Amino acid sequence: MASLSVIEICAGAGGQSLGLEKAGFQHKLAVELNPDAVATLKRNRPKWDVKCGDVADRTIWDPAKYSPASDNGQTDLFAGGVPCPPFSIAGKRLGADDERDLFAWAVEQTPVIQPRAVLLENVRGLSTPRFAGYRQHVLDRFREFGYSAEWQMIHASTFGVPQLRPRFVLVAMPHEYFEHFHWPIAVPGKSALTVGETLRSLMAAGRWEGAAEWADKANGIAPTIVGGSMKHGGADLGPTGAKRAWAKLGVDGHGVADHPPGPGARFEVGPRLTCEMVARLQGWGSKEFRWKFEGKKTSTYRQIGNAFPPPVAKALGVAIKAAINKTVEPETRQVEAAHDPIYRVLRDDSGHVLASELAYRSGLSLNARDVEWHITRLRRDFHIDEVNTLDGPAYRLGDFRAFVGQPEHARHEHFPARKPKVSR
Repeated sequence: MASLSVIEICAGAGGQSLGLEKAGFQHKLAVELNPDAVATLKRNRPKWDVKCGDVADRTIWDPAKYSPASDNGQTDLFAGGVPCPPFSIAGKRLGADDERDLFAWAVEQTPVIQPRAVLLENVRGLSTPRFAGYRQHVLDRFREFGYSAEWQMIHASTFGVPQLRPRFVLVAMPHEYFEHFHWPIAVPGKSALTVGETLRSLMAAGRWEGAAEWADKANGIAPTIVGGSMKHGGADLGPTGAKRAWAKLGVDGHGVADHPPGPGARFEVGPRLTCEMVARLQGWGSKEFRWKFEGKKTSTYRQIGNAFPPPVAKALGVAIKAAINKTVEPETRQVEAAHDPIYRVLRDDSGHVLASELAYRSGLSLNARDVEWHITRLRRDFHIDEVNTLDGPAYRLGDFRAFVGQPEHARHEHFPARKPKVSR
């Protein structure tokens, strides 16, 4: 069956790119901010149109030029792995107030590009109660655009990738396609290999005598590989908790090695991984998913660590392609989820709503303090107008605080200065 087209934003080093290609998508365009990641994309796919710069900068690319009415014609899939720090549990979780947040902006390109499908992925932090209102707003916007949308937690190990790596994925399509969409499921008999099974040959490449014994003891899957922040120093395998998990697998997580261990090598905890080993744990390295990286060691490690595993991207791409081509039977299901009942009450009422009425209409058993807690959480992503009445405080939902392209947004002031240190 003929390939479908894709535009990919925040493409990184190409984990999602490669997976979507293997699923049958051809890139019209890939946009990425990091120059080394751009060099990686160009090295592996020199014929692709790859733009380097802020994806929200119209001088880099103009989404309107990729609408069905443009010379570029219909786009089948609009995809991206927008920056994670606004939602990461390890960060400040500023959400809409973080100038790096591009999730809402990406959603707003849907009516401009009018793709047959949208695929956006992020960290599991976006699935937490902190961002319930944010998620509900995203679903609302897609409904207004004439799309059905659904969130799903996807675990990389389900698709044979030897690490935990949960990712929170959003898929949206016009209703006629979405009813044919089925979330990918694990292939029977294709469970993830252990770290030792995956890295045995690479760990022995330097003729280290202990490679086989080490591989036998590294008999679990890896913790989530993280690329780390560009604000900090060299590469390592994550925070303290992650390093402890690596140590149980016989891996020193305090850095990344230049070469596999050689003859006579001895370690207190275990060897450090090379970038090639980390890439293998991300799903690169097999005959199907071969890839070369540009940049020095730390940059290469960050590109790999921040990537979407290619096998997972392929599985999602296959499911999306099947829905677009309607090669699977339709499935009637309820896709609307009540991510934040308090938000939904405020959304559906144009006036101020008393706290007591919010508690009742939400269907939740809430006291005044609970309602105030929900409102405080919503205020981080929305403007909330509050008035005091004789019956207590009343609230009205205001504008979404996130950047969606507005020329007066604070992002234009803060992002340029932080641009060199932005990580996915």
